[in-house]
Amino acid sequence: MDMVNAAASVVKNIRIQDILDMAIIAGMIFALLMWFKTRASRFVLIGILLLGGVYLAARFFQLYLTVIVLQGFFAILLFVLVVIFQEDLRGFFERIAMLGQLGKQAPPLSRLQKTANIISETAGNLAKKRIGALLVIQGNDPLDRHLNGGVPLNGAASEPLLESLFDPHSPGHDGAAVLKDDRVAMFGCHLPLSVNTARHGNMGLRHTAALGLTERSDALCVVVSEERGSISVSEGKTLSVVPGASALHEILEKHYAKYRPAPKKRPLRAWLSENTKEKVIAVGLACLLWAAFGYQRDTVRRDFFVPLAYKNLPAGWHFDAPPVKEAKVTLQGPEQAFRLMNEDSLKLALDVSALAQKNQEFSLNRNMLNTPTGLSIAEISPAKIKVFASGQVVAHLPVHVATVNRLPDHLVLQKISVKPAALRVLLDSWIKPAGLRLETEPLDLQSVTSSMTVALRVNAVSGASFPDGKSARVQVAVRVKPKEPTP
Repeated sequence: MDMVNAAASVVKNIRIQDILDMAIIAGMIFALLMWFKTRASRFVLIGILLLGGVYLAARFFQLYLTVIVLQGFFAILLFVLVVIFQEDLRGFFERIAMLGQLGKQAPPLSRLQKTANIISETAGNLAKKRIGALLVIQGNDPLDRHLNGGVPLNGAASEPLLESLFDPHSPGHDGAAVLKDDRVAMFGCHLPLSVNTARHGNMGLRHTAALGLTERSDALCVVVSEERGSISVSEGKTLSVVPGASALHEILEKHYAKYRPAPKKRPLRAWLSENTKEKVIAVGLACLLWAAFGYQRDTVRRDFFVPLAYKNLPAGWHFDAPPVKEAKVTLQGPEQAFRLMNEDSLKLALDVSALAQKNQEFSLNRNMLNTPTGLSIAEISPAKIKVFASGQVVAHLPVHVATVNRLPDHLVLQKISVKPAALRVLLDSWIKPAGLRLETEPLDLQSVTSSMTVALRVNAVSGASFPDGKSARVQVAVRVKPKEPTP
């Protein structure tokens, strides 16, 4: 009864995101099942899937020793898969790369049927003359990595062309001609040899090469034996002799129809009835994986120290004291959501555009944080912070020249002038500019020997600053004259 209630609870809590998650995984599993369906290595895949089922069951029933042992196995599984399925994985990724060519227009099936007639007639004529030949009809798999040597041709397929390529006096006679759709792409190619020839008995080099290529791809190979004058067809891992040109024509038409099917509309019911077993397995495995890894069970709470950024500081305002740099944010949600989140993306943004006084309090709320998907904010600490800032106003203050010591005894001061006489400054809003003035650095009158002009730095008063934070200088002109002797 408890298991029924638990299952009902799981079904009740399924979200739209979970259904989409399972659908994507089911599609990927179905694609893999269909890919490995016709390959010998599928039995290894079945064994690994069975171990995966044992692992999921062990996690569910909390069989800790079994889980630990299988976790060690799955830790090195990636390397095992690369070794065992090296050829299959390479072909699988080649198929994915070929998806980019789906938009390319393929020849109509009628032209391919004409090509099938050309190939079968040519093979029949060569068999009668006992001239050896090896023709490769490409499927969906790319063949470049399996071919060695060869001469690019890209010519329209015809009986005279094919017969000339396999003429005993032709340089490419011993190689294979590769046909892609209705054109001869290359000739004189050397193919990989099969290592599984024991069950086929004594075979010639052409037959071994044809079987070697079809074991590695979805191509179809037609072999004409110059010793027996027979025609053989290699497809997949099988090599069989065909009675004559008419039987070969039928095989070729089926091959072209398989890889270049005529467009037709299929009802949904017909699609569902195909490969039903694989679809059920894919959906079942996707549900099991979701139950083991994706089902959101307990709610977890975690604390994060998040940087606090201040935005929209009013023009002319500045912080009197360093503001608070970070706040503690408590997030809650399922463990899976925490695994997917990026902690570096957490940032609090406080809008201080409403700043209007020196000491103002702001509240930190949930809208200030970009909350990760699947998580919610439980608490922000501190909930309120104080901002110490001052506004600034523009003022023009007069400049006063500060002096030290006295002029030499033989000189008399006529005038000290400043240029400019006033400077633009930024004052804190609480400071009254009336009565304020700026002073220069001290001018030593004892060093003055004649009238002169010097540049002096101007010191800012408390609560004032120069624009852009730069220091200011003024030109100070000192006019003196000799002292008149006393009568």
